[in-house]
Amino acid sequence: MSENRYEVGMKTRRSVLGDAHVDRASANVTEIDAGFQRYITENVWNGVWTSDAFTKRERSIVTIALLAGLGHEEELAMHIRATLNTGATREDIREVLMHVAVYAGVPTANTAFRIAKQTYAEIDAAAKGE
Repeated sequence: MSENRYEVGMKTRRSVLGDAHVDRASANVTEIDAGFQRYITENVWNGVWTSDAFTKRERSIVTIALLAGLGHEEELAMHIRATLNTGATREDIREVLMHVAVYAGVPTANTAFRIAKQTYAEIDAAAKGE
């Protein structure tokens, strides 16, 4: 029996965001957002993120550019952390945020750089066991 859209989406979501994040997010699902969570798992994580058109690294870069440009700070930090799983490098993210400065504005990129620096500092501290 083949996996259904939800199972495939959840497997992809875990591979990008990590088990710890997905477990925390799943534990916080309520009747208010259960349908939405199912929708994004089946359609975003199964539909978009599993396409062969882009690699996970490329999708990660595009996602970070869009989240930064739209000012979605919490999601931006989450996807910067996800680069540990997608193969996008810090240099990739620096270049993405430079594009954000040009196409979405310097203040927007300034905020995104602040979030990237803070997120990478947290990643580095966790790696050192701090």
